[in-house]
Amino acid sequence: MNIYTIPDFIFFLFSKIICCNNLIMVLTELSPNNMNNSYTNRNINNFKPDNLDWKIVQVEMKNKLGLDIYESWLKKINFVEEFNNYILLSVPTRFIRDWITSRYLDQILKIIKNNKKDIIRIEFKIIEKNADNIQKKDNFKSLENEENVSFIKDSYLQYNRIDSNKRFENFITGSSNKLAYEASLKVSENISYYNPLYIYGGVGMGKTHLLNSIGLELKKNNKVMFISAERFMYQFVKSIKSNDMVKFKEYFRSTDILLIDDIQFMNGKEAMQEEFFHTFNALLDKGSQIIISADRSPNKLSRIQERIKSRFSGGLVVDIQKPDHELRKKIVENKIKEMNHLYGEQFKIPQEIKDFISGEITVSIRELVGAINRIVSFSRIYKKIPNLAETKIVLKDLLNITENKVTIDLIQTIVCKFFKISKNEMLSSRRSRYLVRPRQTAIYLTKILTSKSLPEIGREFSNRDHTTIIHSVKTIEKLKEKDLDMVDNINKLKNQILYNNN
Repeated sequence: MNIYTIPDFIFFLFSKIICCNNLIMVLTELSPNNMNNSYTNRNINNFKPDNLDWKIVQVEMKNKLGLDIYESWLKKINFVEEFNNYILLSVPTRFIRDWITSRYLDQILKIIKNNKKDIIRIEFKIIEKNADNIQKKDNFKSLENEENVSFIKDSYLQYNRIDSNKRFENFITGSSNKLAYEASLKVSENISYYNPLYIYGGVGMGKTHLLNSIGLELKKNNKVMFISAERFMYQFVKSIKSNDMVKFKEYFRSTDILLIDDIQFMNGKEAMQEEFFHTFNALLDKGSQIIISADRSPNKLSRIQERIKSRFSGGLVVDIQKPDHELRKKIVENKIKEMNHLYGEQFKIPQEIKDFISGEITVSIRELVGAINRIVSFSRIYKKIPNLAETKIVLKDLLNITENKVTIDLIQTIVCKFFKISKNEMLSSRRSRYLVRPRQTAIYLTKILTSKSLPEIGREFSNRDHTTIIHSVKTIEKLKEKDLDMVDNINKLKNQILYNNN
């Protein structure tokens, strides 16, 4: 045991205090507030934190890949942990992971490496956000199980066009539609026998009836989605705007049977075609059946991606031609029987009237059915069957439209003749009053007498913008409200175009 004198003890205590103060000074220098300043000045970086700043990465992803892509996909990525040469990220679903890795992984890795060169790879982990999402998912599945025909709930998935009245049993067949009928029947018996099945034909030929029949037959044991191309586009755009693309993709790709009506309306919609292409491939890969209808064959679809048209052609392509006379007679007889059964009455329509209708209305089955509806309605209102002369009056517009197909060229020719100007003058860029009014009149008549879209009408009038078309239509409509001469001119021109253009 050491024995210290009083002076020695004081010196010893003083030395300990000095050491303790030095230790405090060192610790103070190493504190977070002073570390950067002191050690930066000494060029020592061993203690500087060098973790990846995920917020900076998110900002760069938004700037370089675009706000739409970021909000729809990349915003759902969460930073989990950083390791020596890779980082672990999380996403809520397997689908989102696969989508991001297949399309954006290289670009994301490049952005990360710009912020930290040591990172050479990215790994993903599936982490569902919370129990509420799981509950919502379970509720969504339970809604699906209530009905095999898929439909879009709560304004997102609310579309069901399956009509129980359009069945195979009441589809009237003839030589013009026999092949399409047999192919549809085969698909309903054996899924993926023809995949895809592509049915095309003119307006009112029974394409939708066949798609509906397939859906009715297959919904008993399968999940069926029956939707028009126009409605598909509407839901696609709505999902983008509401940042709900994940649900959109998962829903359409989970169906067993996808029936899309009027695919031609997808023309020019590049973003939607891109999504449809991937949906199409995903469904084929999982063995789902795809049935498509259109008003023309795949190779004649305008402004549709070649790879999509190629896949349409890779299945069975069948057409429905104009109904021949025998088929039209069968349809007339069948429709009259249906009407008698519906109203509980017996409309004994003379054979002469039946032959007249089936002989004169040749363009589409829909117009044929519409003619029968008019005759039966006439009989119920006036308590008598119309004679041949009365039948011609009742069906006057149908008969004339059938005989005279209205085209934009025909409208332009008749309007130019009426106003005594040349077609070159009408289609020119000149704005003289004597040219503007005939031009607006022709555009207005084209809009009301044809089914052409605004861009299509604009192209036929020297590539005018669709806003010009809208302005022309509104101008004529306003003039009709206060100018009786304009009303008279429009009626005269309409009659010439529809009935007297021979």
